[in-house]
Amino acid sequence: MAELDEQFEAAVAASTSLPNKPDQATLLKIYALFKQAKEGDVSGKRPGFTNPVGRAKYDARSSLKGMSSEDAKQQYVDLIDSLK
Repeated sequence: MAELDEQFEAAVAASTSLPNKPDQATLLKIYALFKQAKEGDVSGKRPGFTNPVGRAKYDARSSLKGMSSEDAKQQYVDLIDSLK
C-alpha cells in the first residue's frame, strides 16, 4: 500500500512535466482518477449547461463511481507512465 502511495505521488509530480500535452479526453481522465483517488465518489448536483467545463469534470468523475481509491491510484500511475 505504501509503495502504491509513493508511485501515485511520483506520478502526480510527473504529470506536470509530460513531454506532450494530452488531449482533452485524457486530461479529463487524469483529473477524474486523481479526484477518485483523493476524495472518492463525486457528490453534489451536476452543473448546468451554462458550465460546460464543470459538467465535463462531473461526468468524468461520475463515470468512476464505486472505484476504490487503490484502483484509481493504480490506473492514474499507469496512465501517467503511458504518457511519458
